[in-house]
Amino acid sequence: MSEALVASTALAADSSAARASGARQFWRRLRAQRAALVAAAVVALLVLVALAAPLLTAIEGQDPTTYHPSLVDSARGGVPVGPLGGIGADHWLGVEPQTGRDLFARLVYGARVSLGVALAATLVQVLIAVVVGVAAALGKRWVDQLLSRITEIIVALPLMIMSLALLAIVPGSFPRPVLVALVIGLIAWGTLAKIVRAHTLTLKQLDYVAAARLSGWGTWRIARRELLPGLAAPLITYSALLVPANIGVEAALSFLGVGVKPPTPSWGQMLTAADVWYQAAPQYLLLPAGALFVTVLALTVLGDGVRVALDPRAASRLRVGTGRRSEAKADASTDTPAGGADLPRQDAGTPPQGTAVPRPGAPADETKEATA
Repeated sequence: MSEALVASTALAADSSAARASGARQFWRRLRAQRAALVAAAVVALLVLVALAAPLLTAIEGQDPTTYHPSLVDSARGGVPVGPLGGIGADHWLGVEPQTGRDLFARLVYGARVSLGVALAATLVQVLIAVVVGVAAALGKRWVDQLLSRITEIIVALPLMIMSLALLAIVPGSFPRPVLVALVIGLIAWGTLAKIVRAHTLTLKQLDYVAAARLSGWGTWRIARRELLPGLAAPLITYSALLVPANIGVEAALSFLGVGVKPPTPSWGQMLTAADVWYQAAPQYLLLPAGALFVTVLALTVLGDGVRVALDPRAASRLRVGTGRRSEAKADASTDTPAGGADLPRQDAGTPPQGTAVPRPGAPADETKEATA
């Protein structure tokens, strides 16, 4: 038992040192990807804008809910007065048609709702997926079968239809952003749970987990101390890719009228109200659509960069047109020997150097001697 304990301690020390070295390698690989760094800067800026929304609107002197009927032309159906939708010193991005509410204030407060709902839904998904996936991998056979069947049912459920049904029956007094985050998180965790289960089954076979089991550790202590650190890399990767997907789901639900309710601003809700103003006030549609596009694109690029940094053998899915160049470089490296000197290439049908070639029309004896 003491030998097993010593082995477990040594393996734990080695694994902690390996994790520290792996973290340094991860940051070095991530810094080498310019697109991922730009995407990370964009995401950080969006988060900063969302957090500083009250300060930014206070500097502008506006808020997202105050109506300004004098800034819209009621004779023309509520079109904003002034050039470019009423853009000016008091309203940096113009005003909303019909109501005259400040677009900049609604846009930055909408970032808080969209990003907050997406991050909260991702957190719920990760928590449920880790519990279900680890329990299925470490539990008995009947536990694994039961949880696997439940996970498959969750994966088969249509996300949008189930979300529409659940959001329609919940009373309106319940906070809508919290409800949307819970609904998305409770319905869309199945795929991540299957990934966690597969990775946990792989980690169970490693030596340091076997050493911890021989030292007398319990199942959940092994899961907490040995398995969860090994699951960090795939969880970070898939969580970074889940956030933009959840932003899209929240925008779609708000666009369909069952998501965030007015007067709480949301990018999806703004798109819903702007669908009839794309000609009279195009900025009312383009601003939330552009913010949503930039956010989803930045998070997708960042998630792809994190995936490549954690697994250097995986190629980026966002690279286009580099396949032939990579193959050409690989072919050139195989043609060049290790010393770096280029060897003369030999055409097909040409005999090796140093081999005698018979003269055309030579007698049979000379031909035999040449080919011997």
